[in-house]
Amino acid sequence: MSVETAILAAKRIAEHVKQHDVSTIHVVLHGGEPLLAGHDRLAEIVTLLREQLDGLCHLNLAIHTNGVTLDEKFCDLFTENGVKVGISLDGDKIANDRHRLFRNGRSSYQQVIQAVSLLRARPEIYAGLLCTIDVANDPIKVYDALLSLEPPRVDFLLPHATWEDPPPRPSATAYADWLIAIFDRWHAGGRPIPVRLFESIINTTHERSSLSEAIGLEPSTLVVIETDGGYEQVDSLKVAFDGAPATGFDLAGSSLNEVARHPGVQARQRGLQGLSATCQKCPVVRSCGGGLYPHRFREDSFDHPSVYCADLLALITHVQDHTTMTNHGLPPSTFDALAAGYGGAEDIEALARSQASIQRMIIASVPERPAAAWELLVQADRTDPAALRTVLAHPYVRVWAASRTHGGYLANVAAAAAYRAGIDAKILVQVLGGSVHLPTVGTFDDVTGDSATLVIEGGSTWIDGPATPLTEVRRLDAGGFSVLLEDRDPSRDCHQWPAAAKLGKTDFDAWHGCFSLAWQLIESDYPEYAPGLRAGLSTIMPLAPAPAGKDVSSTARHAFGAVAAALPADPATLALLLIHEFQHVKLGAMLDMFDLYDESDSTLYHAPWRDDPRPLEGLLQGTYAHIAVSDFWRARLTGPERVRAHEQYVLWRAHTARAIETLASSGRLTSFGERLVGRMRETVASWESGPGSSPA
Repeated sequence: MSVETAILAAKRIAEHVKQHDVSTIHVVLHGGEPLLAGHDRLAEIVTLLREQLDGLCHLNLAIHTNGVTLDEKFCDLFTENGVKVGISLDGDKIANDRHRLFRNGRSSYQQVIQAVSLLRARPEIYAGLLCTIDVANDPIKVYDALLSLEPPRVDFLLPHATWEDPPPRPSATAYADWLIAIFDRWHAGGRPIPVRLFESIINTTHERSSLSEAIGLEPSTLVVIETDGGYEQVDSLKVAFDGAPATGFDLAGSSLNEVARHPGVQARQRGLQGLSATCQKCPVVRSCGGGLYPHRFREDSFDHPSVYCADLLALITHVQDHTTMTNHGLPPSTFDALAAGYGGAEDIEALARSQASIQRMIIASVPERPAAAWELLVQADRTDPAALRTVLAHPYVRVWAASRTHGGYLANVAAAAAYRAGIDAKILVQVLGGSVHLPTVGTFDDVTGDSATLVIEGGSTWIDGPATPLTEVRRLDAGGFSVLLEDRDPSRDCHQWPAAAKLGKTDFDAWHGCFSLAWQLIESDYPEYAPGLRAGLSTIMPLAPAPAGKDVSSTARHAFGAVAAALPADPATLALLLIHEFQHVKLGAMLDMFDLYDESDSTLYHAPWRDDPRPLEGLLQGTYAHIAVSDFWRARLTGPERVRAHEQYVLWRAHTARAIETLASSGRLTSFGERLVGRMRETVASWESGPGSSPA
């Protein structure tokens, strides 16, 4: 790709981001073999993308390669620019050599293994491995070979084929049988690494999002930009017929909006209605989704089941039979990253998935729930599961549900989900304090009585009776990152400090300005924390102003994703408060997943930063949070605040180190707790040499 084409591509993407207020864009450089572009050209392309998109949105930049020419110089480039690297590897040497030989017949296997070794030394850019299935290979040897390389994730790809050009098939369900052998070993082994295909089946079985375009009913969001500047549909369509991916559009003459209206793109946006009649009647259709679109091609049409239909049915049925309940776990690498005090986007997303399941269980246990509200929730879940997930993930919805009070408020939750899902409805909702609040949506004020009839119709909503129009929720935005400013939810006052009243415009603007500068500081000075915050911090809840000279902040155990704080005097303090409090959010979610200590222990322990002794969980929470406080000041040791930073760093590092040893010597930690505290100790010990990056 020429520099001129790369510039135009970056500008078109930026144009689309601005028009649609897109928060995150995924760009994957692939080929052919993208590394053949060379170090300098790839550096130019990556720089151009960053220049155009950083500050507008969060850019997830990745490259997929066969790895043969990956070297330290490429790794330096990708590390510097935050580019994730995926490698194609088909298993052990015998498996990989079937299709990945050099032109002279020599094996490429050792070069690929060397490339993976480079990435294992830089886990921050190691995206994972992609294995194309060949049923002639031994599935267990393939899986074991991939597992031995400690990938952060693996995906298995069915070979591209159609009914006109079917895949080799030694038996009716050869591909299912091959994958089932791996699934059984993976499942029995405690799911040691994420496997995208299997996790997508599990997710879609439980009405969550697929992680792959290969299965599921979610609309495709992929567009290909060719090296000549032409727009194409997914390049896997090339298997159907010559020219199948073509759109007739190019960067010079067309926007991404025009590409999105192309009939071929639209065909992959229709969900269940876009599938063949056979697929629509299938019992596993919501997981299968008809399979990969190109695999359906037959006799000049895609209106058919996948050529892998029998395999998908057998595989999905097997996975569903063996995962009747979702069991959440963390890969060792994710546990260790979080235990060290950090954790990237995918680590936090793993916590969020567990929290989502807990939230559903708590919602299901709400007493005296109105039947109409429950029916509307179920309808929303069937119509637009993502809309319901968004509402249920709101931190204070769980706070309300866990309180087991105001059962009628479930109607407000259901109405919010229905509104987001575009469902017309009329429902009796709860009035609290003269207001009707719809979580994640907004609030109606000046409503009389204990209940009111809410109407949703044609994308609008109103109260059938006296009330102000809907006041929509407000958000704080900075650098493509957006969080909800929650100053209206009736369950928000659940923190150590009192909640602020509804903010006026002046106070909101002050919050917005302070947050914007704080987030800039986090991204520039604390890059180890930014991805996790971006992935997990959904809500900021203003606390009432603190006494002069005192900064107050808080989290609540049931309010995953929320940080409460009084507006501090400066953005740097807000940055510190967010980083500090989000540690509590992370550890609270881990405590929901793991037994880290003996809960029967009633001993109180000395916390160096407090006068009163603390129970073991309180000491654990405080110590984990103060790793981030120490790290905050560590990063400022060479700046203009170096004198104060040195004082604070020495103080908090010493406090944290002593507390870690108290935890370690308590004799009350489980094996998971010992592992957690061990990683915490390693992090603090690694700082003895002064400022630097987080430990691996």
